[in-house]
Amino acid sequence: MAEIALRNIRKSYGKTEVVHGVDLEIERGELIVILGPSGCGKSTLLRMVAGLEAITSGEILIDGQVVNRLEPRERGCAMVFQNYALYPHMTVAQNIGYALKIAGLSKTARLDKVRQVAASLGLTEFLERKPGQLSGGQRQRVAMGRAMIREPKVFLYDEPLSNLDARLRVAMRVEIRKLHQRLGTTTLFVTHDQVEAMTLADRIVVMNKGVVEQVGTPADVYKRPETTYVAGFIGTPGLNLLPAIAEPDAGVIALRDGQRLAYDTQRWPDVGHGPVTVGFRAEALKLEAGGLSGRFDFVEELGAAQLVHGTFAGETIIAHVTDARRLLPGDPLSFKLAPDDIQLFDAETGRRMPGEVLPATERRRVTPTLVKA
Repeated sequence: MAEIALRNIRKSYGKTEVVHGVDLEIERGELIVILGPSGCGKSTLLRMVAGLEAITSGEILIDGQVVNRLEPRERGCAMVFQNYALYPHMTVAQNIGYALKIAGLSKTARLDKVRQVAASLGLTEFLERKPGQLSGGQRQRVAMGRAMIREPKVFLYDEPLSNLDARLRVAMRVEIRKLHQRLGTTTLFVTHDQVEAMTLADRIVVMNKGVVEQVGTPADVYKRPETTYVAGFIGTPGLNLLPAIAEPDAGVIALRDGQRLAYDTQRWPDVGHGPVTVGFRAEALKLEAGGLSGRFDFVEELGAAQLVHGTFAGETIIAHVTDARRLLPGDPLSFKLAPDDIQLFDAETGRRMPGEVLPATERRRVTPTLVKA
């Protein structure tokens, strides 16, 4: 296990900067998920930690040692790639034990280690097969075994589940989490899939266009997104976001069509009169008469629940409900929302409004957010 520190990490290709001053402290034994869309710089950041990509400026420290100039093999990291990167002409046993062979370990000792790793990953019966004879999930476990056998300080996963079908992704998420609980190795996991991030992470690093938008536990980034980007990206669906005008004297938020929503002025005491972006989760909405009025568009069936889509004040709102009644497109629709479910963001910057006062129970739970712009 190792501690990792990233200090003002920047990466440029020519005059184009793609990673903009990332600062991050990773504790020993943490499983950190770096989450973001394609092109946000998350894989580039991971490759810089591994030593596969040179940094333009800043420092990377592993266990207190600056590793900027160290070769990948000298950093104590093991990487699992999206495409498995297995040798097709070698058996499973040979693939898993290859690093030990290169290191000069005796054949007997090497085979003992291979059998131990294979048993822990459920690969014992496949040791004499070649990668072409395995399923996608089995190949991914072989790639994980090859990383494990080196007993690294740090595991690095670069979108390892992207090539698997939905069912296998769920199974492999469980395997990775169990592996981390068993070994306790410091782990960085890169993905664009927010479900993977929420289910795997101790903490999530949300990236956007080379910048860290928020760092926090899955509960933190879901319940208290620091920016409208995080609010819309995290959750299925993301936070409903509507432009509005705050009227603190009346304790309401006015939408563009004049409809008003009551909000908790004690929670948001510093909000002044003016433009804001109001946000609320789909599951906070109740399908009841006498609330926010709009028109029905369509419904997505989820089996045990439904996602009801409607148009309100010219914007789309999605509600997660379990009692959607039969409606036709264009029918009137009404949602009720509790004042304490409303979240407020600066209309210009997209950042969470300052001065928020949390209930005592939430104050104890929420961890500090580290953001580097």
